[in-house]
Amino acid sequence: MQQKTGVKVIGAGLAGCEAAHYLAARGIPVTLVDMKPKKFTPAHSDENFCELVCSNSLKSADMYGNACGLLKEEMRLFGSLTMEAAEKTRVPAGGALAVERHAFAEYVTQKIRQNANIRIAEAEAEDIPEGEWTIVATGPLTADKLAEKLSERFGGGLFFYDAAAPIVSAQSVDFSKTFTADRYGRGEGDYVNCPMDREEYEAFVDALLSAERVIARDFEKRDVFEGCMPVEIMASRGKDTLRFGTFKPVGLYDENGKRPYAVLQLRKENCEGTAYNLVGCQTNLKFGEQKRVFSMIPALKNAEFLRYGVMHRNTFLNSPQILDADSSVKGDGKVFFAGQMTGVEGYVESAASGIWAAANCALKMCGKQPMPADTSTVMGALAAHISAPNADFQPMNANYGILRPLESEVRDKALKKRMFAERALRSAEKLKEYAESAFAEQEL
Repeated sequence: MQQKTGVKVIGAGLAGCEAAHYLAARGIPVTLVDMKPKKFTPAHSDENFCELVCSNSLKSADMYGNACGLLKEEMRLFGSLTMEAAEKTRVPAGGALAVERHAFAEYVTQKIRQNANIRIAEAEAEDIPEGEWTIVATGPLTADKLAEKLSERFGGGLFFYDAAAPIVSAQSVDFSKTFTADRYGRGEGDYVNCPMDREEYEAFVDALLSAERVIARDFEKRDVFEGCMPVEIMASRGKDTLRFGTFKPVGLYDENGKRPYAVLQLRKENCEGTAYNLVGCQTNLKFGEQKRVFSMIPALKNAEFLRYGVMHRNTFLNSPQILDADSSVKGDGKVFFAGQMTGVEGYVESAASGIWAAANCALKMCGKQPMPADTSTVMGALAAHISAPNADFQPMNANYGILRPLESEVRDKALKKRMFAERALRSAEKLKEYAESAFAEQEL
């Protein structure tokens, strides 16, 4: 690699700043392009980089009991700027890692601006440069001109995401209260059906209608595609609307040949079958309300939610069709994507994807193979999620359900999480050592 070879990073959010910091720390010149302070998205108002707009929480700090906490520890191994800033600006929040927003953004901004290997370009990127090493990390509110160019380049592969259904742990589903069947017998038993009688269904609908919803910000209030209409909106059209739609029992019969009054279907979220999606249950309910209401369904009484349903404006790529596991564009190994637009969900996940893209970009610049998407690590599992073939691709956050199962069955939940963590950190250390050994061979 030539000494003067550099990387253009577009977007100075969490993913972009992580990518710029990672590359610059290894002597690679970076041009960080961001439209602030000349222009702001509807969600942003702070001139600093890495403005946290939805929450000040970076979720759990427990690396042995929470997948997001584990992801944070993996990021620390790679020298994460987000984790450094969070520790410097942390505020009391029990077991969560919460920060003082302005101080956090200010810390990251100063670190980036003071780095001699990073040049800041205050401009709106309108396209991806040709033939240059580039990491695009412009987030869910990508400016219109660049969004249009991305859509043109990827054949309309830029999706506008409005709502997603919750995902639950397979281990927490009471399968004794389910039956496996595909509607009209068409399929190979891909759906797990959670039946309800009339009393259970009507109580569920009443709870759904009275549950507290998230209030969308003004720029998020727009028409919603019928295919991703929140389940509570559908229920408001009439008590039987769900029973004739998402929850319809037609063509479904249990092992006794009986058709239930209503059925919620679960579909595998991954090949291992460790996580299930609540089919058709896109929602805008508050997280606590989701747990309360959906747990009224008998089979989900003790359900563990790996991801709650969300609804907001979010521009993301159909990444399985566009990206390889190293986060580079298929057929164009010099262009990488990072952050929420790749289909990772959450602050920490977005930041981690910036590290992943930057490390692989640097490796390829050194003429080395990128890191493998090791699914025993959370970073690798997220990379695998956004690149594996998936006809119904949806954003994903850090959770144990995306990790490769342990080699042996472990019933104790606390022990199982610790074993996941210990294995992940061993694997992450190997990934880090591989990357660093490749850089050590180069005169950057």
